Amino acid sequence: MPAENILEVHHLTKSVGQGEHQLTILTGVELVVKPAETIALIGESGSGKSTLLGILAGLDDGSDGEVHLLGQPLHKMNEEQRAALRAQQVGFVFQSFMLVPTLNALENVQLPALLRGESDRQSRDQARELLTQLGLGERLQHLPAQLSGGEQQRVALARAFSGRPGLLFADEPTGNLDRKTGDRIVDLLFSLNRDFATTLILVTHDEQLAARCNRRLRLRDGKLWEAQ
Repeated sequence: MPAENILEVHHLTKSVGQGEHQLTILTGVELVVKPAETIALIGESGSGKSTLLGILAGLDDGSDGEVHLLGQPLHKMNEEQRAALRAQQVGFVFQSFMLVPTLNALENVQLPALLRGESDRQSRDQARELLTQLGLGERLQHLPAQLSGGEQQRVALARAFSGRPGLLFADEPTGNLDRKTGDRIVDLLFSLNRDFATTLILVTHDEQLAARCNRRLRLRDGKLWEAQ
């Protein structure tokens, strides 16, 4: 794939079940993503958006087709190789925050860097800087249960950007938040996206959020279409 493309997908198909019980979720998906693009995946509930996101991130396999992530052929890599690629260059933000409940905010943000082999001091300083930037400088030692939903999602954002990822996947990042808090999280997400020139691919039902992206892609009947 050309070096300038962050992601390339060709002829991607995903089916589950067998025989007469087989269900096709994705069929013939084609996609090219360039650096620093912001892309919203939209569609009805059950259309396969989260399934597609999982395949693009190498968390799941397609039934057929090719996925090249950051120049690497995911469809030819084993799980260990995919995990190493994700750890080095990919960030994630989930609807349910996915914070480690026994770690405080600082430790949650620091954890991915430690797993990548960075020093404790370097990773701690970077985590503190990001959390302070997101308005959580006074909440560093708080456990997730001691934080509001909006604060937990800000911790998740800091964790996602802690490795300066080339690509960030976000699955319904405001789904568990009220409108005011969700709008604040979206502002922070796009601010960090600009600061780090990170490519962003997000799944959302929120048309206002989707409208802030460079491109909107609609998943319908297993196919991906450019939305107008």
